[in-house]
Amino acid sequence: MRLIHTSDWHLGRKLRGVDRTSEIEAALAEIIAYAKEFAVDAVLVAGDIFDVPNPTTEAERVAYEFFYQLNQLSIPSVAIAGNHDSANRIDSLAQLLSLAGVRALGRPRVAVDGGMIELDTASGKLCVGALPFASERRMITVDDLWNLDVLEQRSDYKNTVTYVLQNLAKAFKPDAVNVMMAHMTIDGAKFAGSEAAYYSGDIYSFSGQSIPSECQYVGLGHIHRPQQVPNAAPTYYSGSLIQVDFGEVGEEKGFNLIEVETGRPAKVQFQPLSCQKPLKRVECHLDNLDEQLEAHRDYVGYLKFAIAVDTPPIGLADRVRKVCPQTVMVEPKLISTNAVSEPELKEHQLFDPIAEFQKFYSDREKKLSPDVVTAFKDLYMEFSEAAH
Repeated sequence: MRLIHTSDWHLGRKLRGVDRTSEIEAALAEIIAYAKEFAVDAVLVAGDIFDVPNPTTEAERVAYEFFYQLNQLSIPSVAIAGNHDSANRIDSLAQLLSLAGVRALGRPRVAVDGGMIELDTASGKLCVGALPFASERRMITVDDLWNLDVLEQRSDYKNTVTYVLQNLAKAFKPDAVNVMMAHMTIDGAKFAGSEAAYYSGDIYSFSGQSIPSECQYVGLGHIHRPQQVPNAAPTYYSGSLIQVDFGEVGEEKGFNLIEVETGRPAKVQFQPLSCQKPLKRVECHLDNLDEQLEAHRDYVGYLKFAIAVDTPPIGLADRVRKVCPQTVMVEPKLISTNAVSEPELKEHQLFDPIAEFQKFYSDREKKLSPDVVTAFKDLYMEFSEAAH
């Protein structure tokens, strides 16, 4: 059996106001062509189909056109919601999407409630244990919020998600190809830096031992860097389809091609995709800016200029974009006169608002009750989800 694993499309994504949907559409067209040429049996989409819960009509058109074309090729697909997607929206569209051969899942559920998806493919039976993004806010009960402290709540959340994974694995069939698909963070995964910070932190990070070893393949979404995660079962992130942000400069993007037969671990090959608009970071001093501008005048992708200056000159961004209109970011960097300068923050370093909130009070030697932390966390997540 031959499967395609893809994730983190982020249709509707904008980079400093520039819509990237057309680039993503071109990448999806390559996947369709590959699926047709190599007679793929099924396609697995591991979440973050859209960049926001209420995507534009153009973003929706591209997604549904992709699934329609797969259906025209008689290739079934399974799609789950990521943290950027609206779980309610995907669940409400599930029956309609099934007409195009898509088995869509918005919210996590155990096997008997629809978490185990069985497909009859051209090469045999396929069982997919599907785990969409599991929001801590929705997985923890009201009793937990009242009766458990923060650490106990976190442990209870992780135990619940692990239980769902184990439950899905118990529904695997001995005469089928059995794979797991989830949108989650696994300890040890290497970040690209463009992932949603809060949903990638310690609260949402799971040990590889959470994943049942009997899976023949584990296809993950959420982390944008394609990689294998060391684990008992073959566990992979396929990564995003395009270079989403400047933390991904130079990264090759693509999808995973899986070849697997019943009872044996999968063989996995990363299949690169064309990069229509590669991102590039240009670092220079103000004194040699003109030279760098001329060198990148015809660059086909998007640019970020980081320019070392003594004092930021007026009109610097306009000066850059006059020669290189494909520049989406201009970042003046003050030259430090101190012998020892502060270390520059890396783009992949993640901001944890809960930890910062606690640190604010800790620095002032004030006690913070677990109830206040929980209230802040719930408020932050409510506004975060509304923003996405």
